Amino acid sequence: MAKHRILIMNGPNLGSIGLRQPEIYGSQTLDELPGLLAGLMGKDAAGVALEFFQSNSEGALIDRLEKAREDKTDGVVLNAGALTHTSLALADCLAWIGVPCVEVHISNILARADQPLRRQSLMGAHCLGLIAGFGILGYALAVQALCRTLSGPGRRS
Repeated sequence: MAKHRILIMNGPNLGSIGLRQPEIYGSQTLDELPGLLAGLMGKDAAGVALEFFQSNSEGALIDRLEKAREDKTDGVVLNAGALTHTSLALADCLAWIGVPCVEVHISNILARADQPLRRQSLMGAHCLGLIAGFGILGYALAVQALCRTLSGPGRRS
């Protein structure tokens, strides 16, 4: 039985990473993510059950977050893509579901000087933390951070 159940969610256009603007998002694809995470996490992967979800639909992402609450998922790693900067509905969902979340971005959203809107996050106020700019490695860092937080004092394990 897994010690922690973690949902890794990706929003709009992230199903096309590896093809889409590789100079910003890299050449690795979401299909490679499970294997990459297992390799990057090494022994820390033992006892962690990862589930993956990607949708271009804001409503589907909200529905999946609500299901994570119902299923008692231990934590969420969320890369909401462009919805990070625009979706009050997704931020509102994170605010009420009570599932610990780490926000992840493949690129460094704070360094996107060419697009000031991309430097803000509506999700961040409802997340434990933010990892940005480390490519796919950011997902592994987020899972590790969630697991350590969940195993900490006063947390369920």
